[in-house]
Amino acid sequence: MSTTDAGPGTRTERAPGPSAPPKRRKLTLRQRIWRERWSYTFIIPGAAFFLVFMYVPMAGNVVAFQEYSPFRGIEGSPWVGLANFNAIWTDPEILTALRNTLVIALLQLAFAFPAPIALALLLHSLLSDKVKRIVQTIVYLPNFLSWVIVISVWQQVVGGGGLVAGLLDNVGVTGFDLMTDAENFKFLVVAQNIWKDAGWGTIIFFAAIAGIPSERYEAAAIDGASGWQRTWHITLPALVPVATLLLILNIGSILTVGFEQLLLQQPMVGADAAQVLDTFVYFRGVLGGQWGIATAAGLLKGIIGTILVLSANKLAKKMGGEGIF
Repeated sequence: MSTTDAGPGTRTERAPGPSAPPKRRKLTLRQRIWRERWSYTFIIPGAAFFLVFMYVPMAGNVVAFQEYSPFRGIEGSPWVGLANFNAIWTDPEILTALRNTLVIALLQLAFAFPAPIALALLLHSLLSDKVKRIVQTIVYLPNFLSWVIVISVWQQVVGGGGLVAGLLDNVGVTGFDLMTDAENFKFLVVAQNIWKDAGWGTIIFFAAIAGIPSERYEAAAIDGASGWQRTWHITLPALVPVATLLLILNIGSILTVGFEQLLLQQPMVGADAAQVLDTFVYFRGVLGGQWGIATAAGLLKGIIGTILVLSANKLAKKMGGEGIF
């Protein structure tokens, strides 16, 4: 406290003025990392996993420019430049695989991607928590089954000797076998994906719905909004950021449509209906020994996926979204 003279024989006290905050020394990047070193140790296992199993194997893409032989290795295999890529564009089998891949991928984006959203909204509308938990458990279960079991189940239901075929035989309709129908095989693949993965995919949308304040629904109900109007104006807008993020990620893997699922069913419908890029790489590279062509096909798929992710992310930002980076 300081004092000043207000007049003869009087003294008044004056509060001290605010002092300037001390300047903090700016830390360098190395100092900040050292300060948070124990937090960074939790990142090491995940970073090591991606480094060893994701980034280091990318060096093997040089095989796409070689006439590679596993007996000679990368150093001993001759370089052929872009010959493997030229061979791809003139190969009718890979054109068939590319066409099937694109058709299945578009069908999955149109039907399989919205399925978890629709299922989450449906389960959210259930009033009984007990019924909701039972239904959630039932729709989650197929995700834990391998594709071998899933296809076996579908064979027993819609195959030639399955449940549906038996019921149709009782009413005089014979010859039903959806599992060997090449014309409708792509729709069958999408239906199998929905049955297996839609329930598990609802988890993230349930989390987004749980984060919506209940006051919004209560205020809308007081204003006379119906259940559909509350869903349209409150729930769906809250799901848009999450759905946009997942859509961008799905577009990046649009050319990966399920190797094991299609490989197991290819003998039943033929290569013309079930051959995709992943199975082409397997048959041409692993079984056929044409490693250069197979690697070139896989490299092209990765490049296309990267371009699609960047384009989708940029488009999302232009439309007012946040994107993923």
